[in-house]
Amino acid sequence: MGGSELKKESRLLAECTAREVQDFLRTGFKVIVPAGATEQHGPHAPMGTDTILATEVSVRIAKRIGALVAPGFPYGLSGDHLGFPVAYLSVKTLTGLVQDVCISLAETGFREIIFVNGHYTNIIGMAAAIAEVGDRLPNGAFAFPFNYWDALPAEQLEQYLSAAAGLHANIGETSAVMAVDESLVDMERAVDEYPRFAKPPSAAQVAAFFFSGKGTTYRATRSGVWGDPRQSSAERGRIYLKQIEEAGVRFIEEVEEMFRTFPSRSELPGAKA
Repeated sequence: MGGSELKKESRLLAECTAREVQDFLRTGFKVIVPAGATEQHGPHAPMGTDTILATEVSVRIAKRIGALVAPGFPYGLSGDHLGFPVAYLSVKTLTGLVQDVCISLAETGFREIIFVNGHYTNIIGMAAAIAEVGDRLPNGAFAFPFNYWDALPAEQLEQYLSAAAGLHANIGETSAVMAVDESLVDMERAVDEYPRFAKPPSAAQVAAFFFSGKGTTYRATRSGVWGDPRQSSAERGRIYLKQIEEAGVRFIEEVEEMFRTFPSRSELPGAKA
């Protein structure tokens, strides 16, 4: 049973026996770790939106690239939602979690560990964690994180997640959740709201505001929504998810090519042999 022949159609590591994982690792070497959050997504969408979508995207991509999907992180750096219902981690806890999971998966035999992030602020802690531990991964393993939406071409990203389309509990996220399980969304409660900034903020200004402390989303919105989800639909979500899947596969292939063509550390000036 090779990496592309795993009998578990879901590709979920948690559903595999130890023997099945060992068999997979004879020819397969990739594992995807979804990272999400438990936080409000307006009055209409589930608290687990980021985890649901990161997991869905991970499974779709795994089937395309011959990977397994490890159990994901249902908590993240969501302190900006304090004031609304939320359960969040500290940067220190998230960093330690990412590093421990990364090392243990590499020790098990996985050589490519991909973190698919579904919650915006997680990426800073995840990137720092992996950068710190990357040189210590055994068996030639490497790891990298990415926000699943960042792989989208600019025109598709503009429609799915942007200052114009909204950045939280918007039409993109809401539709994508509906495509996974429509019963999780209460469209009768959907409302539109944009933070009351004096003018539309740039990406850098968004980061500066939301990374400035806890409760920033609560201070900026009444509903917790950033966008207009009222025209969300499962059909629209299926289109978004297919675009995200295709873009994610391309992105991973491009990153793999980068790693293959990078000079090794021993070839860098001043590096020890």
